[in-house]
Amino acid sequence: MKAKILFLFGMLHAAQLLGQDDLLNMLNQEDAKKTTYTQATFKGTRFINGQTVETIAKKHLNFWISHRFGALNSGFMDNFLGLDEAKIRLGLEYGISDVWLVGMGRSTIEKTYDFYSKYKVLRQSNAMPITLTMYGSLATNTMPTGYTLPSGNMMRYENNLQRQTYMGQLLIARKFTDKLSLQIMPTVLHNNKVESVYFDNNLYSLGMGGRYKLTNRLSLSAEYYKNIVDTQNFLETSGTPYPYQDSFSIGFDIETGGHVFQLHFTNSKGMIEKHFISQTTGTWANADIFYGFNMARTFSFEPDKKNKK
Repeated sequence: MKAKILFLFGMLHAAQLLGQDDLLNMLNQEDAKKTTYTQATFKGTRFINGQTVETIAKKHLNFWISHRFGALNSGFMDNFLGLDEAKIRLGLEYGISDVWLVGMGRSTIEKTYDFYSKYKVLRQSNAMPITLTMYGSLATNTMPTGYTLPSGNMMRYENNLQRQTYMGQLLIARKFTDKLSLQIMPTVLHNNKVESVYFDNNLYSLGMGGRYKLTNRLSLSAEYYKNIVDTQNFLETSGTPYPYQDSFSIGFDIETGGHVFQLHFTNSKGMIEKHFISQTTGTWANADIFYGFNMARTFSFEPDKKNKK
């Protein structure tokens, strides 16, 4: 009799364990069907000069301060390794939704105003291997006509439409691990007026960038833009070498609570696409490198939930 009772309890216990396993399997299958999105592929909306796939939260405002000193090779006594010079861009960007932002800024270089928008089309998840963001901008300079460009050419305008530069990018990124994120940026930039007949109005470039997280608050970032230009043809037709270089930048991102502080070195003095993609003249080989920083402070315009009734 005892053997029968023990056998019965054993069967009931086995059935319970099997039932639990079946329930756990069902729950795991349901969890696998749920979409889990990747968070914080990059910490900020910018690498150094260029953009990342990130947008900002709805009803949030970023205030950007970007600063570039002069070139390190400009001399210690004459220019204090570039610290006597300063180029600045001030910018604002606002989250219309969690995946769409608009922004604007003003640079001291060519006294340029820029307006832009970013929209996150795809988000990396357990069902999607990448994040895809579309980015477009308009830049217009307000310099008096007849000023000298970094190449040495004189720039003259007949109307305001000639001052416009348009830019479009696809930002494609993947967060491979908690520490490593990479991005590519196919780019087309259009100048309504170019500095001479030897330049094309359209400039194509392929950007590449990445971030490696060193600690919870410190990351190493780098970006490079390879311009697709036939420099040999330019030399043969114009009689002079192509005056501009590819932009390469490297720096550190420091997270300090409500804002991100970026310290970096770059061969580009400009801080918007018109300047750092199409007008970079510095080279790393000649120490024609600019030290600078970006600082972004985020403000929220969402109602305080504690005050809601």
